[in-house]
Amino acid sequence: MSQAPATKKATLQLAAQRLGADPRLEQARQLILQTVAEHQQTLNGIRPPNPELADGYKKMLDEYGAIRGGNLYFPYLSSGLGNGPFVELADGSVKLDFITGIGVHGYGHSHPDLVSSGIDAAISDTVMQGNLQQDVASFGFCQMMSTLATETGSGLKHCFLSTSGAMANENALKIAFQHNTPADRIMAFEHCFAGRTLALAALTDKAAYRKGIPTTISVDYLPFFDESDPAGSTARTLAKMQEYLDRYPGRYANLWMELVQGEGGYYVGQKEFFVQMCELAHKNNMAVTADEVQTFGRTTRPFAFQHYGLDKHIDIVTVGKISQVCATMYTTEYKPQPGLISQTFTGSTFSILAGRTIIDGLVAGGHFGPKGRNVQLHDKFAGGLKEIAERVPGAISGPYGLCGMVGMTALDGSEAKTKELVNRLFEAGLMSFMAGGNPTRLRFLMPLGSVTDEHIDLALQVIEQVLREMANA
Repeated sequence: MSQAPATKKATLQLAAQRLGADPRLEQARQLILQTVAEHQQTLNGIRPPNPELADGYKKMLDEYGAIRGGNLYFPYLSSGLGNGPFVELADGSVKLDFITGIGVHGYGHSHPDLVSSGIDAAISDTVMQGNLQQDVASFGFCQMMSTLATETGSGLKHCFLSTSGAMANENALKIAFQHNTPADRIMAFEHCFAGRTLALAALTDKAAYRKGIPTTISVDYLPFFDESDPAGSTARTLAKMQEYLDRYPGRYANLWMELVQGEGGYYVGQKEFFVQMCELAHKNNMAVTADEVQTFGRTTRPFAFQHYGLDKHIDIVTVGKISQVCATMYTTEYKPQPGLISQTFTGSTFSILAGRTIIDGLVAGGHFGPKGRNVQLHDKFAGGLKEIAERVPGAISGPYGLCGMVGMTALDGSEAKTKELVNRLFEAGLMSFMAGGNPTRLRFLMPLGSVTDEHIDLALQVIEQVLREMANA
């Protein structure tokens, strides 16, 4: 459980530390882990629904949809047990989860290390932690994040926890605006996604998310990097930046960057492109923010800004999803004034402990580095998709993405066909999701902490089977 840094002798001075060292607790932990492991071993492959559970499951889905005011995207209610990339639903089916809640369940389902973290959280004195009352787990998480963020030369040594990626992004916006007041405008990339709060809906480049709500901030959009024309796209983006700077001199507080466009369609940037943008932004007294709510933990380094070598250029970074608890990190220059950012809840004790477990596991498991596990997983999956494209002409364009993020354009790339493919894959036992538009792409966020090459082979089998069926229909 959570323990303050202390010597072994000093550990005995705190009741909580004596509880953590009690051999009965360790015996109970091992019994729970063994019991979970026994039951999850039956969840080792894709399985169709149990017909005897169909009526009750549909009733639950219908009633839940009525309560929440709209149906779930997938007919998905888990039973509460999984086995790595496999998850059991309450209808008895077992799905191969290759979207992981859009990256949230990035270590897999019912992972023993997370079950163990849950035990530590269960015996903690509080369920939630917040600004007024935190425990040593929060300190340990923030210390870890600061160490990871600064180890390659960035100044991002400050870390503020929050309950969601949206709140982390809200805090980032407030920090940038306060520091650069009276500047009141933002630059961001076309097709960016930042969240669905009032401010973040204004920042996100999707009109449907702003329907019927007031405009809260002014945003001007820049074209993203085009890998088919690196020099040309860089020149065009810089020219557009300068055009905005000339039109609204002194009005821009922040350059908002997704280094890999997630919701936008898994478009990948380039170091020199980002460096030139950051330099122009700083020349004009703009903060540079990297939105890493989706990319954190999924590239060759813990942070994507490290993957691109942007350590000296980033002022603020946000993380979430795979980290379980979310955070806004910033340099000393952008330290906010008292009262600007605060939350009654900064995260549950379980999410904080689980986040540290996951990140420690990714580091210890060799996921980072130019030949790390994240790269290996991408190469395995992307290579398999390329082989399908050769065997089934016209079925796949791509693949796209970076490391733990894999995307492809399927069939004609229309939203209707891609949504049909997502639903048919789900029925066949593989979970995926959509991203982008014109074309719409299929995307995958594998459970990095538990996926194997054999799981990827199974996913590829399902994809090819369904694509053949749709291509021949």
